[in-house]
Amino acid sequence: MEKIYEGMLGKTPFFVTKLTPQHIQQIEELQHEVYEALTDQSILQPLSTEEFEYILNGNGMMIGAYVEDQLIAFRALLNPPIDEEHLGYDCGIEEKDFQRVLYQEISNVSPKYRGYGLQKTLATVVMNSIDLKKYDYVCSTVKPYNIPSLKDKFSQDLLVKGLKIKYVDKLRYIFYKDLRQDLSPVFTEKQVLSMGDIAGQQQLLKQGFLGTTMYEENNDWFVVYEK
Repeated sequence: MEKIYEGMLGKTPFFVTKLTPQHIQQIEELQHEVYEALTDQSILQPLSTEEFEYILNGNGMMIGAYVEDQLIAFRALLNPPIDEEHLGYDCGIEEKDFQRVLYQEISNVSPKYRGYGLQKTLATVVMNSIDLKKYDYVCSTVKPYNIPSLKDKFSQDLLVKGLKIKYVDKLRYIFYKDLRQDLSPVFTEKQVLSMGDIAGQQQLLKQGFLGTTMYEENNDWFVVYEK
């Protein structure tokens, strides 16, 4: 396997490689292990075999972290089919550019290797592997109060562009990043709202505010909105 990154988890060496259809069994076994270990299984939408095959057969990319020959983490980017649910609509991207959009899809880390910042490492590796000749935007959805996943998106400078019902009945933040922008946008206004204040956040997003970060205070989480 071609190594695209090498590092250490404590004293254990690991490496990262691009995954292919031949890795499907390992991917699904790891997804099952991660899902079974969750206390709140509603925060993870497991992918089906067909969805993994779709990504691995050229509609995006997946990278995996290995300790020796054991897959311990993976991360996926999807070039999604263009349909009425496409996040490009939610992010104000023109339809003609939808094929230049990637979704940050599922990210799984084995419970045995938590606490080493592996999700963050894989985020950096996968974002650096994007072909900028083919793609301009990265989008993603995250459930409110799914703190690890929200921290993950903000750490990569994705911004909250929407908060609405997706996938029939699931409330989700919609994250967005323009890969062509080298500089961070300059904001002049700022408001802070509790993550639980759905209507207030939706109002700010309508007014053109973007969610830029979040923090914890008095046993609640707050989102910082700027424009």
